[in-house]
Amino acid sequence: MTSTGNANQSDRLRVEHGVVDGVRVVTVQGEIDHAVTDVLREALHFEDGTPPPLRIVMDLSGVPFMDSSGINVLVAAYQQVNETQGWIRIAGAQESVVRLLELVGIDAVITCHPSIEQALSA
Repeated sequence: MTSTGNANQSDRLRVEHGVVDGVRVVTVQGEIDHAVTDVLREALHFEDGTPPPLRIVMDLSGVPFMDSSGINVLVAAYQQVNETQGWIRIAGAQESVVRLLELVGIDAVITCHPSIEQALSA
């Protein structure tokens, strides 16, 4: 993975991103709630003002909790990349996060994969 460094950090959420074969990989560690959604939202875009990536894999293996604020960020990212025939995939989500994604039906539009490698090759 070609690292582009930390997208941003807060005391409760760490977000790193890089590029693998043209796919933006966003790795998230910590709890996702209303207080940290700006950090997550910023990580889904390139800082230099270029258009958002067409393909994104979000590694949520380090996220033990996500509330509806995180769902809203995912939906907005999905809508943005979908408008340009891109995609977003989730990798490595913990069971508590997978349950939330299934409960609200996000897993029907944003596919979930057990690992980053599987998300990249799907």
